Amino acid sequence: MAAPQCDSVAIENGGDDFIETPKVVNKVEAEPRPDFKELKSIEKERREILLRAELPFWRIILFWSGTCLKEIASDSLVWCTIAIYIGIRIYAYNVNYIPDEVDLLQKTNVGILGGFLSFFLVLFVNQTNGRFLEMYGFSKACSGRIQDVAGLAKTQLPAELADKLIRHFNAAHISGYVGLNAIGMGSPYSKTFFFDHYNEEHKLLTPSEMKALSHHDMDNSGLCMKELVTWCQMDIAQFRKDGHIDTYQEKFLHSKVLDFRAAMDGMYDYTDQPPHFFYIHFLVLLSALYLPLFAIDTAYAAGWGADKSIGLDILQGVIVFLQCIFVVGLRSLGTKMIDPYGDDLEDLSVINYVEGTLEICGTILGAKQPSIDGPIPTTGLL
Repeated sequence: MAAPQCDSVAIENGGDDFIETPKVVNKVEAEPRPDFKELKSIEKERREILLRAELPFWRIILFWSGTCLKEIASDSLVWCTIAIYIGIRIYAYNVNYIPDEVDLLQKTNVGILGGFLSFFLVLFVNQTNGRFLEMYGFSKACSGRIQDVAGLAKTQLPAELADKLIRHFNAAHISGYVGLNAIGMGSPYSKTFFFDHYNEEHKLLTPSEMKALSHHDMDNSGLCMKELVTWCQMDIAQFRKDGHIDTYQEKFLHSKVLDFRAAMDGMYDYTDQPPHFFYIHFLVLLSALYLPLFAIDTAYAAGWGADKSIGLDILQGVIVFLQCIFVVGLRSLGTKMIDPYGDDLEDLSVINYVEGTLEICGTILGAKQPSIDGPIPTTGLL
């Protein structure tokens, strides 16, 4: 969960001087966040789960992690529903008459409520899946824009200047994920265990640059990312002034940097505004009313007196359980996709995106084309 966020507010102190006073933003109380080893363990399992999609059905059905079964097993509504069904069927075997409720329940139509609930659940999952894919697109767009800039920097700038620009750009990328902790449900990626790890490994920022950013609380604000993006723009402007690039190339680089910032802003915007709680409460309330009613209706329809049958009881019990899987499973699926930047196994592979971008940038900046001695060889395309 996110820690309390404090931003600075400038207040005039007499004349031209300003003092910084904290502005406290109400956030939930801080919780310990996973270290890098734990993050890597979660990431490894995420990548393994993604590879399961094309396995044969008999292997897919045997998995426990990354499935709806884990959520269903821990949902009290499922067990209450099954208990209601079992309780009524036990009662049916202890009486020798047909209760009046059997005829009354035949006049009701629980299926109508089930149809409405199914519609709203599918709509909910469709909406959250759309959000999830949009946020995945934002993450991949951030990586793509860094690669675009790296390619042009490699070909147009001296090596040390290209390295400086891409260091700042990658630092902005990583700090952006850390800053997500300030909004929404919080982020498992922290400055200590995430940003500092990559900064130490890849030497993204110098000690003096880190000191210049120290006034930002990276764990509870996206402002560090914003300033690093501005550094990139300042680098690009200076490159043009020094004659390393022309105006057109400067404009192109600026557009890529701003596209990166827009993608990051999209991630922050979606995280800050999840689906309305009113809608989620509505679905939970309908589920809590529908499943027990369905269990009662199914249990009373399973047979009384001479019509009792163990086989039919088991079959109807399986139907009740399947209905629980459908309702609770869809609701859990939609809820899981609301926040793709958490620590669930179903969330996006942020470490994969960061490390992949760093590796690709290293490849681009280190690329060396061999010189060709003699005539240029021709190919079948010429």
